[in-house]
Amino acid sequence: MLRTIKFFLTVSLALLLLFTGPIAFSLSDGEHAHLHLSAGPDEARAEIQQYTCSMHPFIIRDEPGNCPICGMTLTPIKNAGSGQGAQSREQDSSGAIITIDPVTQQNMGVRLSTVSRRDMSRTIRTVGVVGYEEARQYSINSKIEGWIEQLHVNETGSHVKKGQPLLEIYSPELVTAQEEFLLALRNKAALAKSEVPEISAGAGRLLESSHKRLRYWDISEAQIKNLEKTGTVQKSLTLYSQYDGVLTQKKVNEGMFIKAGMELFQIADISKVWVYADIYEYELPWLKVGQTASIQLPYQQEPVQGRISTIYPYVETKTRTVKARIDLDNPDFELKPNMYVNVRIETQAVKNVLTIPMEAVLNSGEHQRVFVSLGNGKFEPRLVQLGLQSEGGFVQVVQGLAENQSIVVSAQFMLDSESTLRAAVQKMTEPEKEHPPAGKAVGPKAEESLDSLFEK
Repeated sequence: MLRTIKFFLTVSLALLLLFTGPIAFSLSDGEHAHLHLSAGPDEARAEIQQYTCSMHPFIIRDEPGNCPICGMTLTPIKNAGSGQGAQSREQDSSGAIITIDPVTQQNMGVRLSTVSRRDMSRTIRTVGVVGYEEARQYSINSKIEGWIEQLHVNETGSHVKKGQPLLEIYSPELVTAQEEFLLALRNKAALAKSEVPEISAGAGRLLESSHKRLRYWDISEAQIKNLEKTGTVQKSLTLYSQYDGVLTQKKVNEGMFIKAGMELFQIADISKVWVYADIYEYELPWLKVGQTASIQLPYQQEPVQGRISTIYPYVETKTRTVKARIDLDNPDFELKPNMYVNVRIETQAVKNVLTIPMEAVLNSGEHQRVFVSLGNGKFEPRLVQLGLQSEGGFVQVVQGLAENQSIVVSAQFMLDSESTLRAAVQKMTEPEKEHPPAGKAVGPKAEESLDSLFEK
């Protein structure tokens, strides 16, 4: 029975040889047989007409049709003999360089530009908010407790002059302090002719101490002089403003009891104001302290000129912007706090830098790349390091390109997809080992053992 099976296999292999080409095989005289398959000649495959896609040359089909990626009609491959056409296609699709014929470039809309040198400038246009000058904001409070008998300034927004009366306050402590001052004054006058110098000097020190106590409670020198002249204790005393400005907050009313240290008013001098301009992070390289800024008010045609005095060293959480402060004189009070204004900042030009159009850059988040045209339909992706960006649509090239190189400024997304896809296909189709010569065994995967056929 075993010899019958061997004879049958021998005849079957001989017939297979006639139809498919040479197959190396051997049958031993023993009880087992081994089959070794070898690849056919290249000339037999070269006669087969194949088709490929001009956009994706690694797509090869034995029949005409459409590209499974872009849908374009497949074109016939011109055989150069002995498989040279297939070999040249592999070389074109290897590595990062891709090749596209002129017709396909025109269909894709590929446009080129040149890496060139130019002067770059940028005008920053943004929105600003008028604010108070921090050093000209004042808090008015009382250093004693008592009752407010009369308010001389009773409206928020009122203009206040230095020395202007603010309120009348009745305080038992002030009454006692006045009486002590008058007593010290009379005591000094009585002891002025004392024969003991220490007694006379002590009376003078007591009067000076009483005088300072009144001054520390914000009693003016004129009031003290009037008290000294009349000798009459005043039930209520007037508190005067020590600053010029606008009353921005009023926290008391007539008849109200106040405690020592309690804030009564807030006054701000708006003859000078600050404008806070929001600057985006990508505009920061253009911004410098001392640059001129034009402030355009909503109801004025002529802008107000100022200079940047401070660039704050932190980013606003909500707006993701950095504040730039512009100091301005405001003698006519046209700039009002919390008003929105348009800000225009003229930056200093950067001279003779290497630039490319911004539209040529493919930004992946971590890297920026452009496609360089090598001529003859060949394109190569190139990583670049970029710098300043101008308002004219150009960006500075710090590293990666040279002057006068030709780069792609349109359809580069399709080129990037093509390059990425070719690299992925090449990795998947790259052989792990070299193919053995024809007629020899190709390893355990290609060699099929027939031992199992002869098992009992």
